[in-house]
Amino acid sequence: MKTKNFWAALATPMMIATLLLAGTPSVTANDQLSAAPAAVKIDNFSFGPQTVTVPVGATVTWTNADDIPHTAVSTEGVFKSKVMDTDEKFSYTFTKAGTYAYYCTIHPKMTGQIVVQ
Repeated sequence: MKTKNFWAALATPMMIATLLLAGTPSVTANDQLSAAPAAVKIDNFSFGPQTVTVPVGATVTWTNADDIPHTAVSTEGVFKSKVMDTDEKFSYTFTKAGTYAYYCTIHPKMTGQIVVQ
């Protein structure tokens, strides 16, 4: 009986020490953000939101909700959509940090930017 009590008394502190040393898995804000794709809505001759901030590895999808065609084209040539008619979409996955300005080639006053952190 004394042996059982000894191991039982020792088991509890050992389990606590093991749990404390093991730690808990951590999830960073970037891990959570990368799981959720970002969306840009094209409507009324504008990109909304005009600035989107995403982590590296995130995919941004532009959807044309306007009743006329639009594009989403990087000013630096990083990405280029085809002409999107109503309800058509374009997606791009950002693999490097930076700020990516873009515009509509049909309506050059329509501008936006993607900030990748």
